[in-house]
Amino acid sequence: MPSVHHSTCALDCPDACSLLVTVDGGKASVLRGNPAHPITQGFLCAKVARYLEREYHPARLTTPLRRRGARGEARFEPVSWDTALDEIAARLQRAASEHGPESILPYSYGGTLGYLQGSSMDRRFFHRMGASRLDRTICATAGAAGLMEAYGARLGTAPEDFVHARYIIVWGANVLSTNVHLWPFIVEARRRGARLVVIDPITTKIASLADWHLAPYPGSDLALALGLMHVIFAEGFDRCAGDTSSLRARAAEYPPETAAALTGIPAEDIVRLAREYATTRPAVIRLNYGVQRSERGGRAVRAISLLPALTGSLDEQGGGFQLTTSGAFALNRDALERPDLGPPARTLNMALLGHDLTALHDPPVQALVVYNSNPAAVAPNQTLVRQGLARPDLFTVVLDHFLTDTAAYADFVLPATTFLEHTDLYFAYGHYYLQLARPAVPAPGQCKPNAEIFRLLAARLGFTEPCFSDSDDDLLRQALDSSSPYLRGITLERLEREHFIRLNVPAAPFAGRLPDLDGEPLAYTPPVESRLGAGRNPAYPLELVSSKSHDGLNSSFGFRAEVDEEMAVLEIHPSDAAPRSIADGAPVEVFNPRGAIRLTARVGDSVRPGVVRAPMVRWPSLAPGRSNVNILISDRLTDIGAGPCFYNCLVEVRACAAS
Repeated sequence: MPSVHHSTCALDCPDACSLLVTVDGGKASVLRGNPAHPITQGFLCAKVARYLEREYHPARLTTPLRRRGARGEARFEPVSWDTALDEIAARLQRAASEHGPESILPYSYGGTLGYLQGSSMDRRFFHRMGASRLDRTICATAGAAGLMEAYGARLGTAPEDFVHARYIIVWGANVLSTNVHLWPFIVEARRRGARLVVIDPITTKIASLADWHLAPYPGSDLALALGLMHVIFAEGFDRCAGDTSSLRARAAEYPPETAAALTGIPAEDIVRLAREYATTRPAVIRLNYGVQRSERGGRAVRAISLLPALTGSLDEQGGGFQLTTSGAFALNRDALERPDLGPPARTLNMALLGHDLTALHDPPVQALVVYNSNPAAVAPNQTLVRQGLARPDLFTVVLDHFLTDTAAYADFVLPATTFLEHTDLYFAYGHYYLQLARPAVPAPGQCKPNAEIFRLLAARLGFTEPCFSDSDDDLLRQALDSSSPYLRGITLERLEREHFIRLNVPAAPFAGRLPDLDGEPLAYTPPVESRLGAGRNPAYPLELVSSKSHDGLNSSFGFRAEVDEEMAVLEIHPSDAAPRSIADGAPVEVFNPRGAIRLTARVGDSVRPGVVRAPMVRWPSLAPGRSNVNILISDRLTDIGAGPCFYNCLVEVRACAAS
């Protein structure tokens, strides 16, 4: 008889959906959203609704592999787990002995949002080895740094409270593609009379449905926020209880005319937006991580997050802002990850992987262990990353479900379980529900969970500390042993019964909290690679935005033909296409000094003149020239948080012959 199991989507998305899995004969047959979950509400995004295609894909890895050919050729032979683990342990030990333990670098990110398979036994293993530590900056650190500067916490308005808003600004967030479970709450708010404004350089799906869409120049969000502050102060809308004198003085430098020149938004629109936002209550801002993927992105987030403090909406249910809710999930990370197991070690920025693999010395990186990530596709400065991965003296291990572009360079590839096949505990960065999931289906072949793989490696390296014998349930209990009031009363037993539990976070989580208004000055300088920046070059006059695709999720679904087709497109305005003799549907080459890619032109008004867009992140192995858009992206870092500047990139485009 078919049975139904609870699970949780582990993918890198703010929604962290609660799932119901119908299992028949040991195989999942139906995957659907849990109607009892207050955020999931019984539906899934189009990506995860088809996740079983990925679960049972014929190319799924099910046995350990050892490299036979040259790096990058993706030629492997199957080996046993014992053979793979013995050789991996020996090579890691050799790297540590010959070059020091810091010559070993773990590389992981958001392939799973689960605590156990994402940041438990793996962290213990590398801490015990004394390996280099990874600064996981590739997605969210700039925005997080902005919030911490302003409020000292990473909290935000709960999605279910958006229904109470009467003015909603969606700023740098394509909700219908990357946060779809917020949309029903926005729809209900609009039914009650709310106005929806979208601020985005691209005419996204949600922008096309908004009451008003404003399209600033890429990376100019800080200037826009300062322009709005200028109007709020000048017209007497400031309701902040704190001393705003220094911020008022800074905003005085950005009257609407100045902000208009820096952002491309007419001065009268800046004035209108400020007035409407300040006088309509409650008003809420939904930021997503698009804003902070700019050279000025960290301070842009800080400035935008201060707007509701100035207008008083921070104290109202349905007001405030949301970038992330992740700071409320204050689990006991020290107990889970055990940083005390080893000595302090150097920290390497994952956004600089190409540099770390090719230019780092004392010691050089001699061993790379990649899991929950695919840097050959997702990391910036892709040419340099590939050069590093191709080094003949670099020992590389990859844990994954597929033979990715990164795995093609590996010495060993280890088959990992999916979220339907292992136990894990999940946070969310778009709501406040903590969730537990047990295995719904058996793992195929010889696949193993990440935590188990690192347990086995620890045993082979002779790590005798009892923590390496902790079971999954031991890890769960240690993580939940937190002093945070947000987690009070949440136990493993409750999670087993209820599957998801809301954290003890109040409505208006920043109510009564006074932000830091006197921090580092919020002065705006255009990003170096922008139409107004110091690096502008007439040879590369177009600003490239490589924002998230609709049908893909980072590189997770790149194997699907329709996802690859979506990412093979360059959106270009007619006024930029015509002088370049580019017709809709024609092949084009997008290039700058870092590299070039071939795409298909989509001519239209989804972008403004001077801006082009290529969705990320295509599998390079499926693309012409085996490159995706990240070959064009620099490894320049953000103002704070040391994140990558994916959305500040200057390029040129030319028509090319069909291949």
